[in-house]
Amino acid sequence: MSTTFIILILILGFLITFQIAKASEYVAVMRGEEKVRKQTNKINGFMLLAFLVAGLIGVYYCNEQLKGKILGEAASDHGDKIDTMLYITLALTFIVFVITQILLFWFAYKYQESDDRKPYYFPHNNKLEVIWTVIPAIALTVLVGFGIYYWFGITGEAPKNSMLVEVTGKQFGWEFRYPGKDGELGKRYYKLTNEAAGNPLGQVWEDAANHDDVYATQEMHLVVGKPVKLIITSKDVIHDVGLAHFRMKMDAVPGTPTTMWFTPKFTTKEMKKKYGDNFVYEISCDQMCGKGHYSMRGTILVETQEEFDRWMASQKPQYYTAFPDKDPDNPKMAMPADSAKAMTAAVKP
Repeated sequence: MSTTFIILILILGFLITFQIAKASEYVAVMRGEEKVRKQTNKINGFMLLAFLVAGLIGVYYCNEQLKGKILGEAASDHGDKIDTMLYITLALTFIVFVITQILLFWFAYKYQESDDRKPYYFPHNNKLEVIWTVIPAIALTVLVGFGIYYWFGITGEAPKNSMLVEVTGKQFGWEFRYPGKDGELGKRYYKLTNEAAGNPLGQVWEDAANHDDVYATQEMHLVVGKPVKLIITSKDVIHDVGLAHFRMKMDAVPGTPTTMWFTPKFTTKEMKKKYGDNFVYEISCDQMCGKGHYSMRGTILVETQEEFDRWMASQKPQYYTAFPDKDPDNPKMAMPADSAKAMTAAVKP
């Protein structure tokens, strides 16, 4: 019913617009098309000038109202550089925007149709062609150069003291893996992936480096002031790790690991003090990946080294989830063999 009602409204709007257009044509014929055209040009010229003034005021107002309120300041060292590059780009494009738009709307107002002015044709000018080709080319080359420099900084070799976190995207969530005391992530093989058997990432258990790796979902833990290298991949389709507060993003491609690194500047608690208790560092998917794409969000907890160490100490390596009989904290493993046999005999009828 509502769909039919909307369609009828659209049809009615079209008919009203059509009738107004036809009425304008009849008025133009009755009053003289040339006179109506000149009057319309004057109205349009004035409206364009008014739109210019109102538009510039609106741009300034929106900037003042929203400046720094959407994402806040960059929360990583690389983010500061990205923001600087963005401000430089905005400054250059703003200057060009203001000059061109003021000229565009002012010329439309000043040089509206007039019987007292003859048109001047300006088909070509080599000097102007060189100016508006060379200057933008130089400006864009500089901006692209900055972008490439920062990009290689983000995707280049991370510092030696960096912590490692593996990020795996799937429809529709995030999985994380941390190396244990050996500081090394074990090997993976996609054909070994079996969540029911306690191996959601396809870890190769024959690789001893896997035996202390910690697995977690939806919440990533990072240490403030410590570089972190993300090793990013995907289980199914192409996803994209979006870290808006850190000004970072990187594709998660099945079978092709990608990397990036950064250093968090503020803990989650510090950001809550700045922006309110509802603040959350978010990891989002910035690549359309299916019907549940909108829900593919996780959280990041930036904490002190002591807090991170306590959290890691509370986690159990995924190896023990897959093989509970090898877990030293398993009561069955801690019990001496003779005691276990005695208990088994005691419960028999």
